[in-house]
Amino acid sequence: MIIVPVKDGDNIERALKRFKRKFEKTGAIRELRARKNFEKPSVKKRMAREKAIYVQHLRDMEEN
Repeated sequence: MIIVPVKDGDNIERALKRFKRKFEKTGAIRELRARKNFEKPSVKKRMAREKAIYVQHLRDMEEN
């Protein structure tokens, strides 16, 4: 459970912004989207490998 203490006279918008930031850091939305559709472990590995190759390619291009 996320708790955001609000002091007297504190702006509700600021408290809401703090709540959103804390909620984002928990990764709940990311996990929910990942669980929405089942992905086989082999597919996950393949996607991770392709992403690593892509990132490495970008870093190589950046060095040149």
